[in-house]
Amino acid sequence: MQDASYDGIRVEDAVELALKTKAEGYEAIKTDPFRWAKLRSGPFQGASMLERLTPKMIADSVTWVGALRDALGPDYELMVDAHARFDVPSAIKAANALEQFDLTWFEEPVPPESYDALRQVRENTNVPISVGESLFTRYDFVPILEQRLADYLMPDIAWTGGISELRRIATMSEAYYVRFSPHDALGPVAITSGFHVCMTTPNLYRQECLHTWFEDFPKVIKPMFEYHDGAIWPSDRPGLGIELDHEGVAEYAIDPRSREANRLGR
Repeated sequence: MQDASYDGIRVEDAVELALKTKAEGYEAIKTDPFRWAKLRSGPFQGASMLERLTPKMIADSVTWVGALRDALGPDYELMVDAHARFDVPSAIKAANALEQFDLTWFEEPVPPESYDALRQVRENTNVPISVGESLFTRYDFVPILEQRLADYLMPDIAWTGGISELRRIATMSEAYYVRFSPHDALGPVAITSGFHVCMTTPNLYRQECLHTWFEDFPKVIKPMFEYHDGAIWPSDRPGLGIELDHEGVAEYAIDPRSREANRLGR
């Protein structure tokens, strides 16, 4: 599954990138059609706060997702990510406006702190819901499963605490017949670790990846894992099948006190 959302990109450019991704063998794409919302939120631009979608923003998201659906065809799997940042009315209106495009899921429509807010969205839309990136250990996922608040779980292997905890969450979701799809945005070690859990998970949906980063991975790991036809392939090497290239890592190290590190952390 490839994330096809980029800041500042035009709809036609998004369509071009999506078609290229499809041609490379990836069978699903996730996009954020609300990326410009923060850019239009006045003096709080860039602030971490609950966001409201205006009718114009929702109309723009319909144009964005509609163009992708038209280009990719009716059978291609298409997901939307809200990045856990909208108020309940905005999330409901956006999900209902995008329902016409037969989304595989609408991801993290509201912030993770309130299960009641998520339930309200769930009860007022027919679009499947995915959550998990903003949750942590297995205990955060218990209410999601017991209250049937999501159709897909998407935990991040680094934020949940590693391979063992990710595997426990996968097993929990299997018992509720909920699909499991690990989140990835941290690099080659995280995605390789998540991939090993995926290979042992019967209720797996897909492993998320940013495949446009793959060409840079050999700068910090060795050997690079095998990938083609839209998939990562298992290795016969021990452990994760990769090792850190410490010289490469040192070359890209950033002083955590530097201005650059603070900029990247925002």
